[in-house]
Amino acid sequence: MNPNRPPPDMERTPLPGLASADELSTDRQFASNLARGLDVLRAFTPGSPVLGNQDIVARTGLPKATVSRLTYTLGLLGFLSRVPGNQKYRLGAGVLALAYPMLAGLAIRQIARPYMEAIARETGCTVNLGMRERLTVVYVDSCRVDPGNVYQPDIGSTRPLLSTSIGRAVLLACGAEERAAVLNRLRVEDAERFAREQPMWIAEQAHYAAHGFCLSRGEWRTDIHAIAVPIRQSLHEDPFALNCTVAAARDRDDMLARTVAQKLREGVRQIELACAR
Repeated sequence: MNPNRPPPDMERTPLPGLASADELSTDRQFASNLARGLDVLRAFTPGSPVLGNQDIVARTGLPKATVSRLTYTLGLLGFLSRVPGNQKYRLGAGVLALAYPMLAGLAIRQIARPYMEAIARETGCTVNLGMRERLTVVYVDSCRVDPGNVYQPDIGSTRPLLSTSIGRAVLLACGAEERAAVLNRLRVEDAERFAREQPMWIAEQAHYAAHGFCLSRGEWRTDIHAIAVPIRQSLHEDPFALNCTVAAARDRDDMLARTVAQKLREGVRQIELACAR
């Protein structure tokens, strides 16, 4: 054993969501079977809400026998539901029941909600509160106002980190160590995509330093424009960000940057003050 290496229980563990099950296979504290079960649940998406075992095998890379055991077990536990008439599954109510205590325990949702509603009412934009989940942003609250937003943001929906204003704002809300780890993981996961999107992140840092908000003019979806501001909390808190989104056709004369950004910055300032009390 290397005398300069700390004992296994003293070694630093990866940040949440930034390591694969394969990388953690030598960690004696890591429960591989649990990780595989969660991989099965994550295989379901809004675009693919119904999957068979073979679909899950293709999406996860897990052996067919393993997937069969896991879907059977998850079905018995209520986390998967069998689709009548075929051998496929959809997510069960147990998944939603797990999510509710987490959402209810996020004090920032209750703090931010009145400010989100006020911004949405005054601007006609859809306003969303997001946090990092692995290598994406997940919305934990949403005030949907803009009828032209065909993507219907909602609680639990996700957005990419580097090609959206809220994703870049969440990165700005992260501590330096976490931000570096996330960017490195994005590079490892998809080097080609990272090379394509890294210039957006570099440009955003300069834009935020100059203007105090992040701006997206269709980088993620050409028909959606958005601005976002990081929410600065204690270093021990999860990073959050607030955004305003609008159909691109409504962002005439840079409405978001000219008039909405000031309201969003002030709303975030009030949220940060309330969180600090």
